[in-house]
Amino acid sequence: MSTEIVIPNVGESVTSGVISAWSVEDGAYVERDETVLELETDKVTMEVPATVSGIVKHGAVEGDEVDVGAVVGQIGESAAKPEGAAVPASAPAPAAEKPAETKAATPTAAVAAVAATPATASDVEVKATPLARKLAEDKGVNLAGINGTGAGGRVREQDVLAAIQTMTVSGNTPSSAMSSGGGLSRAISTERMSPMRQMIASRLVEAQQTAAMLTTFNEVDMGAVMDMRKLHKEAFGEKHGVNLGFMSFFVKACTQGLAKFPKINSYIVAGDNGKPAIQNHDYSDVAIAVSGKKGLVVPVLRNAEAMNFAQIELSIKDLAVRARDGKLGLDEMQGGTFTITNGGIFGSLMSTPILNPPQSAILGMHGIKKRPMEDPNNPGAIVLRPMMYLALSYDHRIVDGAEAVQFLVSIKDAIEDPARLMLEL
Repeated sequence: MSTEIVIPNVGESVTSGVISAWSVEDGAYVERDETVLELETDKVTMEVPATVSGIVKHGAVEGDEVDVGAVVGQIGESAAKPEGAAVPASAPAPAAEKPAETKAATPTAAVAAVAATPATASDVEVKATPLARKLAEDKGVNLAGINGTGAGGRVREQDVLAAIQTMTVSGNTPSSAMSSGGGLSRAISTERMSPMRQMIASRLVEAQQTAAMLTTFNEVDMGAVMDMRKLHKEAFGEKHGVNLGFMSFFVKACTQGLAKFPKINSYIVAGDNGKPAIQNHDYSDVAIAVSGKKGLVVPVLRNAEAMNFAQIELSIKDLAVRARDGKLGLDEMQGGTFTITNGGIFGSLMSTPILNPPQSAILGMHGIKKRPMEDPNNPGAIVLRPMMYLALSYDHRIVDGAEAVQFLVSIKDAIEDPARLMLEL
């Protein structure tokens, strides 16, 4: 008796996905509820579990695009569990105990070891996708030295490419990536654009083509917030179990600003007569742009206007960790009314953020740099102050320039005088 492996319904707007990795090899035994494959959609990456125990037979290969409801394999229930199959197939094999000096090896030494050791038959013992094995073989890379990011620690094609790039930067370029004359590398590689990356690209182009997008800029003195954090961060961390970051200040400042300028918190939608209409929101669902393992994602803080500082920091920490692990649900990345993105954590000094449709505005935070400014406590004197550039991109079809400027000024005022946030001024 066999049970079909069916692509489940992921969400209302998702109709297909790509099999990014089989977690169980063809012909291997799988336990019920164990992950059998990873499905990558334009919204989220999810693990598909086995509904029964048995021997897996693949009906599709990694990289295939499959529709929701499609049958991609079988699980033979009549097959007996093989001897020694107590450990799930997708779980990483226990590593042999290594000498203490090996455990203390530096990252540079570990990279050198990956580059110096050619791919051997022992690589077969490492859990890896077929594409990853082929790439490692072509490039002369030992899979045993690569940390896998797939289910159960499985090495994926992206992991091999990342290892090769790291080795190239450190000077440990695999021999097959070098030119025959021993000169500089001339290697070229092509990788599939993931569904999520395709969707990001599509939405960004849509924003530029459909919205009358403008950006207004300002700068904010971060001194008061930095002083407040320094004074209270230890007590805050002990009480709430999370660090007091800059983002909670900006979320609070934005929600107060959105209450004053509600059009910035609105959408343009199709009305009953088919003509454009304005959809207003009496709540602020703030999307926070974070970097996930599949690219930029924007999980949403629901009713952020009702959150205190600790709730904001705890929520952002939870969303960021699960974004990096690819564990966010589709519903957690939909429905934001306003977005905040912080390019400063990557070193950005200034940028013009692109709208996140159907939202009407997005705030861009940037790096903090000391610049000569007038001393706020001693007018006329010039001192070095920690300054951050702010950028607000907005849809001019719904938001007037005056509103956009005043909204950004309200954020500046709140950050430069944090007491305004506490007093809701």
